[in-house]
Amino acid sequence: MGRIERRFADLKKQKRAALVTFVTAGDPDYETSLKIINGLPKAGADIIEFGMPFTDPMADGPAIQAAGLRALHGGQTLKKTLKLVKAFRAGDKDTPVVLMGYYNPIYVYGVEKFLVDAKAVGADGLIVVDLPPEEDDELCIPAMKAGLNFIRLATPTTDDRRAPAVFRNTSGFVYYVSVLGITGTKTPDLKSVRKNVIRLRNHTNLPIAVGFGVKTAEQARAIAKNADGVVVGSALVSAIKDSLAKSGNASPKTVKAVHSLVSDIARGVRS
Repeated sequence: MGRIERRFADLKKQKRAALVTFVTAGDPDYETSLKIINGLPKAGADIIEFGMPFTDPMADGPAIQAAGLRALHGGQTLKKTLKLVKAFRAGDKDTPVVLMGYYNPIYVYGVEKFLVDAKAVGADGLIVVDLPPEEDDELCIPAMKAGLNFIRLATPTTDDRRAPAVFRNTSGFVYYVSVLGITGTKTPDLKSVRKNVIRLRNHTNLPIAVGFGVKTAEQARAIAKNADGVVVGSALVSAIKDSLAKSGNASPKTVKAVHSLVSDIARGVRS
């Protein structure tokens, strides 16, 4: 049992959902990003997703697109993202870490080398949004053999015929995309989320975490009633953007802005 499985098992005993937080690695710069990430568990994050910056993030909305560009302009690379995981892991041995992004940077880095390096620095799982189940031989199966969970996305259009293929090689948890479209641009329909989470449970015993569009403690509280986890991303990277100085650099408010929002949403998940 890896860190992700242990964390969900522990939270099940506590009878509450997980708070999964997403931040783009290197946003707005490496050192500030490390301070943000290091403080997330204390603020209330149960699992942390490190976004791997990419120039063409087709599933992401304006907030995460802008975060990726800030990180890339600041010199963030996939190698530095792995370095960030290693630095975080030096002070935290228990919080699960998921690397989330797109296949192109991994392909350029080299799949075998990436998997070895990701495991070595302490990553626990991958979410690669542009690799469907038909391409499992490309990364999913090698990742599983390397000891990394491969976390798959399910959406409102993942019907009962498609679900078995989606979940076949999925491990760790299922990430349910609560809205159609890109991240951070729509508000989840709570009735639809509940209906689809219940339906998808017929196809998997894995925990189901719900994300895309969750911005407030109230939304998180409502989703946590039916899901095993709540994912918050765009709201956090927007908090970073809103805290920046006019120069675009981090300000004294940046780290605190993210941690305060995480603490607020964590109270919603736990209530």
